Amino acid sequence: MAGELVLVIDDSPTITKVVQLVLTKAGYQVQTAADGEQGLTSVRTQRPDLILLDFVMPRMNGYQFCRELTADAKLRDIPVILMSAKGDQVGERFVKVMGIVDYITKPFSPEAITAVVQHTIGKYGGPGVDEEHPSLVTGEDLAATDDADRSHAKGSALGQLRSQVSDVVSARIAALFALANESRDDGARITTDAAAIADAIKSALDDGALARMLGSIDLGLFSEGLPGLRGDLRVVPLAEVLQLLDVQEQSGVLTVERSGARVDIYFRRGRVDQAIAEGVPDEFLLGRFVLDAELMSRTDFESFLESRSLHTGARLLGQALTKLGHISETDLKACLTRQSSELIYEILRWRHGRFRFSAGMELPPSVIDAALGLDVEAVLMEGYRRVDEWHLIERAIDNFDVVFLRNEDSVAQMGRGRLTREELAVLELVNGKNTVKDIIRKSRMGSFEVSKMLYRLLSIKLVRRRVLPVAV
Repeated sequence: MAGELVLVIDDSPTITKVVQLVLTKAGYQVQTAADGEQGLTSVRTQRPDLILLDFVMPRMNGYQFCRELTADAKLRDIPVILMSAKGDQVGERFVKVMGIVDYITKPFSPEAITAVVQHTIGKYGGPGVDEEHPSLVTGEDLAATDDADRSHAKGSALGQLRSQVSDVVSARIAALFALANESRDDGARITTDAAAIADAIKSALDDGALARMLGSIDLGLFSEGLPGLRGDLRVVPLAEVLQLLDVQEQSGVLTVERSGARVDIYFRRGRVDQAIAEGVPDEFLLGRFVLDAELMSRTDFESFLESRSLHTGARLLGQALTKLGHISETDLKACLTRQSSELIYEILRWRHGRFRFSAGMELPPSVIDAALGLDVEAVLMEGYRRVDEWHLIERAIDNFDVVFLRNEDSVAQMGRGRLTREELAVLELVNGKNTVKDIIRKSRMGSFEVSKMLYRLLSIKLVRRRVLPVAV
């Protein structure tokens, strides 16, 4: 049943975040620990129904943890699932040893980790229902409470605005009548008819006054869907926003903006139908993914772009390509899927920016046609993995203005047969002049792929960073 407590012990932030996200959505309670020592402390503080355990960890590895666990008579019967990386060859060897009842190999899918947890808890049992303390609040009760709170807050905000407008208007009308009554010259008496009063009120409710009034209330109370779902990425990580929209099966558009770049993520019942961007590098344009998939040659694609306006007018690029028979509808959907995913991976890295969600907005026809239906969990899993890799890569490639040199002797000694076609293409562009930014542009690859390849070439010493002379 849902509600069992699962303890995840792993030193990888990626694994702990992803497993917590997946299992929480499946209805489990999840706690995490970064190593075996933290895990033991957590187990002794609150006994879990199941432990997901990494094998290779600092301070106390999986074997040492299990040895400590089985030494405690109160804890030794807790089932443990081992999470081992592909190639560790420790999975089968440790099943049924020291409490380990099953194992799963990394990387794993959301469906796989959920299935193995459900199977293990179903086999070894979880907590029963506490009849003495039944649930006192149902989902319907919570929803009704939320609606009541929202209605009350909305009414209070309207009352606050009404009072402020009333104060300004009554003060201006009172001033008009006071001036009119004080006038000693009947011929010069101030007019107090409806038109004069209306003009006076308009002048009183100038932009400054209105701005002060609106600034004192939460305008999100008057939007449908999730009220006030907007904020700063430095305070609320984008992944948490995506997870919320997924769990609540929201429909609408999530807009994320930073330094002139904007990405609109269109949701339909918690799944991503498409992501569309403005002001982002060319690597995120659809053409790059068409070329990556080798659906068209570069020459044919460039010729198509030159003649596009003559044949298709303002039609979108993907629609134009399919209309003229250059790619199939299936190919277009695959390219749009990769483009939308890459855009989300990119903005998951943004450390600053603003986001806002508009619920219930009608989706554009092109988004309705695309209907990608991307699973947020799967996108986040790959996104987290990339973010972790970026953190590693950025230690060696801290900006895209860096220039690299080829180690010609090492290249000659190693040979080029051990490199992939893409790695060879990047290596050819390393000439002591091209910056990383130049290599990305000239290779027509993504910044993540190019940086990852450069990092590998650095690690096997085929390239080195060019050291600029120090100005005297």
